[in-house]
Amino acid sequence: MTRLRWFEDTITRRLVTTVALAAATTVGLLQLFFLFGGHWAQPNIEQTGLLQEVAAITRVITAAPAAVRPKIAQAASTEGFQFKWFAADSRTAEMLKTAHYNPYEVQMGHDIIASLIGGTTRSMDAFSVDNPVAQAPDISVDPKKYPDASFMALQLDDGSWLVCAALVRYWGFFWRERLLLEFATIAAWVIAVSLIASRQLSRPIENLAKDVRLAGMNPSSAPIPATGPRELQLVAQTINAMRDQIQKFIAARTTMLAAISHDLRTPLTRLRLRGEFIDDMEQQARLFRDVDEMQAMVDGALSFFRDDAVCEEMTTCDLPGILRTIVNDFADQNIILEYSGPVRATSQGRPFALKRVFTNLVENAVKYATVPSLELRCMPTQSVITIRDHGPGIPDDQIGRIFEPYFRGDKSRNRETGGIGLGLTSALSIVQTHGGEIKASNHPEGGLEIQVILPKTPSDFPDRIVAIF
Repeated sequence: MTRLRWFEDTITRRLVTTVALAAATTVGLLQLFFLFGGHWAQPNIEQTGLLQEVAAITRVITAAPAAVRPKIAQAASTEGFQFKWFAADSRTAEMLKTAHYNPYEVQMGHDIIASLIGGTTRSMDAFSVDNPVAQAPDISVDPKKYPDASFMALQLDDGSWLVCAALVRYWGFFWRERLLLEFATIAAWVIAVSLIASRQLSRPIENLAKDVRLAGMNPSSAPIPATGPRELQLVAQTINAMRDQIQKFIAARTTMLAAISHDLRTPLTRLRLRGEFIDDMEQQARLFRDVDEMQAMVDGALSFFRDDAVCEEMTTCDLPGILRTIVNDFADQNIILEYSGPVRATSQGRPFALKRVFTNLVENAVKYATVPSLELRCMPTQSVITIRDHGPGIPDDQIGRIFEPYFRGDKSRNRETGGIGLGLTSALSIVQTHGGEIKASNHPEGGLEIQVILPKTPSDFPDRIVAIF
């Protein structure tokens, strides 16, 4: 059982596998680096022993008589490394003395060998095979045959010159370049491995978060897929179970409240019938007003619960088309609405539900304030619909409560205007199931301004599950 569980897709297994693959890849890259790295993979010149050899030959030649110096230089030469000594009055010595050298190469050569040679030289110059002095008659190195040849010219105390020529380069970068290269390589590899490892661990979590957002947007959607590592599968299964329990609770609550509201119609009808037998017309009128108000509350509650129970499918809809339809509907009632915004803009949503939201907001403005104006602004990640009237607005201490169930402002607490305080609550519920939000505020120039903010794509919906009412 333990062996089988090890082969399951888990976060631990993904992490261990990623680290193991990174280590194996690192070993493989190191082997390839040493095999094909060229100068990069070769040891530093200070680690090859070449400088110590040059320093030793230089001290021997300096101590030897001038007559035997050429033989010593010839004896110390090998196939890949040559020593040549030139007298102070020779033509080659004059060329070495007057030649032009690269200051960087000279400084680098001085830094790496001066401490080994000591004070046995007047000057030292480093140059490469492309320097004209490398083609002097007594030096004459073929640049095509030895393109990486390097030279060190040391002027001894008596004015003579010792030229050390490394025809084949078998050392790597100097320690500064090597340190910079190693740091850059390690940094690039660490970043690459970290990105791969984090992606392997974060992708399933991102997928789960996306599925949860979609499930919160559409409670009747399919269960969240239980994919990815075993731990995330357990999370998805737990969320699905919790989601099923919430749906059952909401369905039972909705059914119960709808049944209660429906059953209230019968006693209300009986009350109205009995009221017909009341002789006092004033008391009868009061009773009928109370019955009508209760009937309106029951009808509003039934409508609210009916909207809660019916789930319209999400689709791509045309927001300007919905708003223009509302403008035309009110124009048939001789109510002229002003619309400003694009002619066409698509959004994900439930078109009939959104139409109910905007119609409700416009009707509230017409009833309690003035004919409002509609404005649509489309942004990269969201669409903002603004409904603004020019009425008295809402007191600041009440503006945060207008979306609460059965809440009505002081100016709307009368039976003639109708409404029981569920319209804005229903609008808020619909907008939240779209992953959006509603904001209400008093405009500085007067009137109430309500903004409905809808995300443009499902991936932009906020990570939340909305509990209606």
